[in-house]
Amino acid sequence: MSVLVWIEQIDNEPVPSCWEVLGKARELAHQMGTQAAALVAGQDVDAIAQEALGYGADTVYVADSPVLARFRLQPYVETVHQALDAAQATLFLTNATVHGGTLAAMVACRRNAGIAAQAVDLHLEDGRPVATRAIYSGNMLADIHFESDLAVASIRPRSFPMPEPGPAKGTVVPLEIPLAEEQVEEKILEVKPAEKGEISLTEARIIVSGGRGVAADPAKGFQLIGELADVLGAAVGASRAAVDAGYIEYKHQVGQTGKTVKPDLYIACGISGAIQHLAGMGQSKVIVAINKDPEAPIFERAHYGVVEDLFVMVPALTEEFRKRLGKG
Repeated sequence: MSVLVWIEQIDNEPVPSCWEVLGKARELAHQMGTQAAALVAGQDVDAIAQEALGYGADTVYVADSPVLARFRLQPYVETVHQALDAAQATLFLTNATVHGGTLAAMVACRRNAGIAAQAVDLHLEDGRPVATRAIYSGNMLADIHFESDLAVASIRPRSFPMPEPGPAKGTVVPLEIPLAEEQVEEKILEVKPAEKGEISLTEARIIVSGGRGVAADPAKGFQLIGELADVLGAAVGASRAAVDAGYIEYKHQVGQTGKTVKPDLYIACGISGAIQHLAGMGQSKVIVAINKDPEAPIFERAHYGVVEDLFVMVPALTEEFRKRLGKG
């Protein structure tokens, strides 16, 4: 019996939110009187396996093969099945990234298991796991109880604190690779990496987002937003209105049809606050809204609001932060 966590890696770099999930898994495993296990799949991933031991895994199952070098659903699902059986897992957890959410859903279907997608918390009731999900644009929380022997959940990044790594203690167990390359139906023809240094929206502690308010001069508006983000070490986000208008690429979209985020600080610049956008960022710890319309709905959810044109306020904030942070 164990709690099994998939450790996502991209180009042999572990996705940080996986360690948050592993920390929670260890807490639950302790309460359940069982072990926390991790699955590391990829090519040349021994270093990641040692990291997983340091972050609290009692056992790390390692599937190392060129077939698994990049994420493809078919071989990864087969690898998870093998790890679940080896670990005798009753709870399988992933981070709720694109790959993690897809993998969790496919595994749940194949194993006829209950699934809680985009969970924000986990706890035990009568020794059984219960997942909590935010619903109705984050206005309510729903507890998901599992009736299946195996429970599956994908966890939103930044739902749990990042654990402190310690000495690598535990066991590494190699897994046989279930598929050869010629058996894999998915083929990767080309990889286009994101811009170097770009901060992931879902992992970001601070996000500066722009919306329809940049319409007077979209290029300049997002340049100003990008400058503020650079000073703060933040990711750049956007509303659907800004993306649909072609002001910025879709990969920056936050909201119901974009990415769901939970930063410590979310600065919304020229965003009215439609319910679809609030669904993606409403659980941010601190929300700062900048909008020249005092009636904008975003002010109802913001912790701090500034009624001002973003073309005036954003450069002023950037300059002040430069001084305060010694970046001037």
